[in-house]
Amino acid sequence: MPFALFIGRFQPYHLGHLAATKWILEREERLIVGIGSAQYSHTFENPFTAGERVEMILATLEEEGLTNRCLIIPIPDIGQHALWVQVVKQYCPSFSRVYTNSPLTRRLFIESGIEVREIPLFMRDKYDATYIRKLMIEGDSWESYVPRPVAEVIKRVKGVERLREIVTRCDKYQ
Repeated sequence: MPFALFIGRFQPYHLGHLAATKWILEREERLIVGIGSAQYSHTFENPFTAGERVEMILATLEEEGLTNRCLIIPIPDIGQHALWVQVVKQYCPSFSRVYTNSPLTRRLFIESGIEVREIPLFMRDKYDATYIRKLMIEGDSWESYVPRPVAEVIKRVKGVERLREIVTRCDKYQ
C-alpha cells in the first residue's frame, strides 16, 4: 500500500501541522512527513536542524499514537526546481499523492504527473511558523501554538535562545 506525502519545513512543527497530519490520515492509510529544506538550520527562516525537527515530529506522533502509520524523512533542497521531485522520490518510499499548499511544490509535482491535494488551513492566523518564531524572539507566549513534545524539544535545544542570537547577529526578520 503506497504512502501519501505531506511536505513542509516544519520550523517548528505546530498545532496546525498536527491538525493537517490528522486530516490527511483520515483520508490515507500511511503518510510520509517530508521535512523540506533539511540541510538548513540556524537561520531565522530555518532555525532548527533536520534532526531536531525529526525529534519534534516523532515525539508528537508518538504521543498521538500515529507512529505506526507515518514515516519522517528529511529532504534537502537542491537549488534546481526541475530536478527536485526526482530527489524527493530518491529519498522517499513510493507515494501516490502529495499534500501541500505551497504553490511551487504543487506545480513541481503536477508537472511530474503526481496527484496533488490541498490541505485545509487550520487557524492559520495563529498556527503559522513565522508568527511562532517571532513570538519566541519577542519573549511572548508561544508554547500554546505547538504540541507539548515540540515545546520540550525546543527548550532542550535552547531554540528560543538560538533564534534570539540569530536575529541580533543578522538583524533580519520581519
